[in-house]
Amino acid sequence: MRTQFSISSMDSENGAESSALTEGSLHPVHRLFKWTKWSPLGWLRMLAEKTDWSFIFAVLAAYGLSQGLGGSIWRVASDYYWKDVQLVQPASAQVYQGITSIPWIIKPIWGMATDVVSMAGYRRRPYFILAGLIGLISMLTLSLHSKLPILLALLAMLGGSAGTAISDVTVDACVAENSIAHPLLVSDFQGLCMLSLSIGRLIGYSISGLLVHAIGSQGALGILSIPSVIVFSVGLMLKESPSASCNLNQTYQKFLDANRTMWRTMKSPEVWRPSTYVYLSLALSLNIQEGMFYWYTDSNKGLSFSEGLIGAIFAIGSFGSLLGVILYQTSLKDYPFRDLLFWTQLLISLSGMLDLVLVLRLNLKLAVPDYVLAVIDEVVYQMVNRLKMMALLVLCTKLCPLGIEGTFFALLMSIENIGMLTSSWIGGLLLHVLRVTRTEFGNLWVAVLVRSSIRLLPLVFLHLVPGTGSEHGVAGRSIEMVDKSCNSQVCNKDSSSVEMSSPVDSFCSNTSNLDLILENQGIEDEIEVEDSETVSLILNG
Repeated sequence: MRTQFSISSMDSENGAESSALTEGSLHPVHRLFKWTKWSPLGWLRMLAEKTDWSFIFAVLAAYGLSQGLGGSIWRVASDYYWKDVQLVQPASAQVYQGITSIPWIIKPIWGMATDVVSMAGYRRRPYFILAGLIGLISMLTLSLHSKLPILLALLAMLGGSAGTAISDVTVDACVAENSIAHPLLVSDFQGLCMLSLSIGRLIGYSISGLLVHAIGSQGALGILSIPSVIVFSVGLMLKESPSASCNLNQTYQKFLDANRTMWRTMKSPEVWRPSTYVYLSLALSLNIQEGMFYWYTDSNKGLSFSEGLIGAIFAIGSFGSLLGVILYQTSLKDYPFRDLLFWTQLLISLSGMLDLVLVLRLNLKLAVPDYVLAVIDEVVYQMVNRLKMMALLVLCTKLCPLGIEGTFFALLMSIENIGMLTSSWIGGLLLHVLRVTRTEFGNLWVAVLVRSSIRLLPLVFLHLVPGTGSEHGVAGRSIEMVDKSCNSQVCNKDSSSVEMSSPVDSFCSNTSNLDLILENQGIEDEIEVEDSETVSLILNG
C-alpha cells in the first residue's frame, strides 16, 4: 500500500523535467546510484537547474560540513575535552554529553520559529546566520580559553549544539519546500542529504583522531568554527523571496489549532502506544559510552588506544551504519515493524556482549587483538542500531496526522531524543553507582553486563507496536484524526495548493480543504509517494 498525499494542481514544470525523471519508478537508491555512477556533477547540475545553486550549497553546508564533518569531529574532540581538559569523571561526562543534546529535543520550537517568525521578511536566511554566529562564538570560546569553568564550557557546548540544530531545522524546511515544488525530485533531495552526511562523517571520523593528536581537543573544537562560518555564509547567499508580514492574531490562532490537533492525535491509542514504545526502547538501551571511552584511552589499566586509533574505529564503524541503511532499503523495509524491532533489539543486546568479552580480555585467549574486536564491535552495533532507527523513523512517519505533518514529526523526533537523553543519564548513574572513575575500571564489566541485560526489556513492550509493515497504514486513515472543527476563518480557503513546507502554514491550508478530502477518501490522489523513507524528508520540514 502506497503512502498518498493529495496535492492539487501539480504538473511537471516542463517537458525536460518529465523526460529527465522517467526513471521515477525506480527505487530511490537505484536512481541515486545511476546518477552518481555516471555523472555526479551532472546530477548536482540537474538539481541546481531545477532549484538553485544556493540551495545545493545550503544542503552541503548543513548536512555535509556541519552535521557530518563537524558532528564526527565533535564526538571525538568533546570526549577528550571532558577527559583531558576538564578532568571530569566518566559519569559526569556522560551527563554533560546528554545535556548538550537538549537543543535537539526542542527541535519543534526551532521549526515553528522558522515557519512563523520572519526577520526582515525572510524566514530561512536569518536562521542560517543565527546558527552560524552561535556556533562560531561557542567553538571559539571553547578553543581559546584554557581554564574555562565547567558551567561555561557546558554552555558553550550547548551553544554549538544549538547552532547545528537550528541549521538542521532550517535546511530541512528548505528541502521540504523544494520537495513540494518538484515532487518527482524528492528521492534525489533525500539522496543529496544522506550522501552529504555520510561522506562528511566518514571524512570527519578519519581525521578527528589525528586532529586531536596534533592540536589537542581544544584545537579540534576550534576547527569546528569553520563549518559555522560556512553556515553563516549560507544565510547571506541563499536565494529566498521575502514573505509578507504575519498577522499576530492569525499566527496565534494557528498555534492554538496545531496544538489542539497534536493533543487530540496523541490521545489516540494508535499513536500513543507506538510513541511510548519509541521512548522506552531508546531509554532502556543504556549508554555507557564515556566509561568505555575512558577505559579505551587509559594508559595504565585500559587499552591505551591512541587518538588516531579511536578516530579510525569510529570511521570504520560509520561503514556499518551505511550498511544498515542499504540493508534496510534493499531487503527489510517491508518487514512488519514488530518483527523487525524484535530482532534488532535482541541483536543490540547480544552485540553488547562483545564489550564484555573485550573488558574481561577474553579475546586475548582467542588471539584476537583488542583493536580488531573493538572495530568489529563498533561496526556490528552501528549496523544493527541503524536498522532499528530506520524502522522507528518509518513508524514515526506513519503516525503523523494530515495538516501538521512537519510539526508532529518533529515532536516524535523530540520523543526519540528524550529517550536517548534518558539512556545517557541512566548510564551515567550506573557508572557512578559502580564506582567507575577516571582510573578505576574494576566494575566496568558489571556495567556492560547490566547494560546489555536491560536492553532486553523493550521486548516486553513490543505489543505496543503495530504488527503491520511499512507498506500498510499504522493508524488507519490518520487523516481522520485531524480536528475538523478548525476555525476556517483563519485558513486561506483560496489556496490553490497544499503548502506542506511550513508546519503551521500547512495546517491552515490543509484543514481548509479537509472536509472535501474526507468525503473523497476513495478517490485516487494526484501524487503518490511510494517510499515512506522519502516521505520522512517532507515531514522533517
